[in-house]
Amino acid sequence: MFTLDLHYITRPSTLKENAPLLIMCHGYGSDENDLFSFASELPEELFIISLRAPYTLQPFGNAWYAINFDANQNKWSDDEQAKESREKIAGFIDYACDQYPVNKESVTLLGFSQGTILSYAVALTYPEKVKNVIALSGYINPNIIPENFESIDYSKLHFYCSHGSADQVIPVEWARKAPKFLEALNIDFKYSEFPVGHGVAPQNFYEFKNWLLNKIQ
Repeated sequence: MFTLDLHYITRPSTLKENAPLLIMCHGYGSDENDLFSFASELPEELFIISLRAPYTLQPFGNAWYAINFDANQNKWSDDEQAKESREKIAGFIDYACDQYPVNKESVTLLGFSQGTILSYAVALTYPEKVKNVIALSGYINPNIIPENFESIDYSKLHFYCSHGSADQVIPVEWARKAPKFLEALNIDFKYSEFPVGHGVAPQNFYEFKNWLLNKIQ
């Protein structure tokens, strides 16, 4: 039984039933208000939910999983925490589809940075729960998806992936592995780069907005 333990905020749809659902997953050190700033610019028929990651950071912000540093300043991810957050998001999708007048066949995950890593993981673990993924400034972590992923049916998934070519937080080389990975699984995707750092350029926003418009029709 899934228990709701993720704080979230919503923007209702103009549709009274069967609204396409968009779930936002913010990056490390942020909160549910960050990506929600996009909401007013996105299609009115979308039912938008922005999640707050479960781990509280000091002095402020939240994380989907810990990022640790050793004495040499190498950093590594807590993959067990990441898997727990993956399960929380997957469970939240079911909760939202039961709780709100949305179309469970039209669920989009929109992630940024660590939220993108989790969005990839949820979609590649539970492709039956997700239709579209907007993956901003993140990468695929193979340690938090099923070992048998190559035998899973991903035929209904669509990915929009983008990255800043000058990203100083997550190297663009990590993001560039996604197209080959998705292509090998016959997943429909679009990959774009923009001349920015770890953020979303205006042209990046308009491109993924138009991409999403076509996917929710």
